[in-house]
Amino acid sequence: MNILEEIVAHKHKEVAERKSLFPEKLLEQSIYFGSKTVSMRKYILREDKSGIIAEIKRKSPSKGLINAHVSIERTSIGYMQAGASALSILTDTHYFGGKNEDLQTARKFNFCPILRKDFVVDEYQLVEAKSIGTDTVLLIAAALEPGKLKELAAFAKSLGMETLLEVHNGLELEKSLNEYIDLVGVNNRDLKTFEVSTDISKELVDQIPSEFVKISESGISDPTTVLDLKKAGFQGFLMGEKFMHQSRPEKVCEQFIESLQQLQSEQYA
Repeated sequence: MNILEEIVAHKHKEVAERKSLFPEKLLEQSIYFGSKTVSMRKYILREDKSGIIAEIKRKSPSKGLINAHVSIERTSIGYMQAGASALSILTDTHYFGGKNEDLQTARKFNFCPILRKDFVVDEYQLVEAKSIGTDTVLLIAAALEPGKLKELAAFAKSLGMETLLEVHNGLELEKSLNEYIDLVGVNNRDLKTFEVSTDISKELVDQIPSEFVKISESGISDPTTVLDLKKAGFQGFLMGEKFMHQSRPEKVCEQFIESLQQLQSEQYA
């Protein structure tokens, strides 16, 4: 069993528990449930933004503890002030140290697209996502059968949220693309070995139809890599560990985006 299979098995048990504790009818009473969402697709394509989806995560199965005491309020506000296009908030507790309250805090202080980074296996989690202020949900091709993934994407769309499909290879992309997907993310991390290479993104970029916003995920730590991926055809760049390993992630994000803008201006000078 690889780490994703282990997480998914645990997630099914977790969802069953949460259903009994917080019924859907209760979630639907949230102030956010009827609120209009912010389009991540549009924000990623905005020319006044960097394309960076800045992530908040406390730990991960591959890296262990990253930043246990991060301030969600300060970091999320700082990310957006730095010029990030969107936020990604880990809400999985057992493996990533996140919680739903993290996303709610980010929502409270920011008008911007927020991706709920979690492992969706059930429609209940989409109702839950909407109730905590999520704009975009992650659907992982390696964790879902294509039919189930399409059902979840359609349901997310019916709730007003956008969907980011995450793939690791061409076969997953081919099997899982459907008309309810808005953004396609290529994860550069191999789930079995944890090795990271942006070559995976470059291999798949031309296989992603142009109607989908293209995101490269993981293994991005240098502004030149972002420029390289932009040239290849990517529009968004999901980054977390580069920022989160520091005590003030938002400051590192600001410096990164400034360096990126400087490189871009030199390129077009």
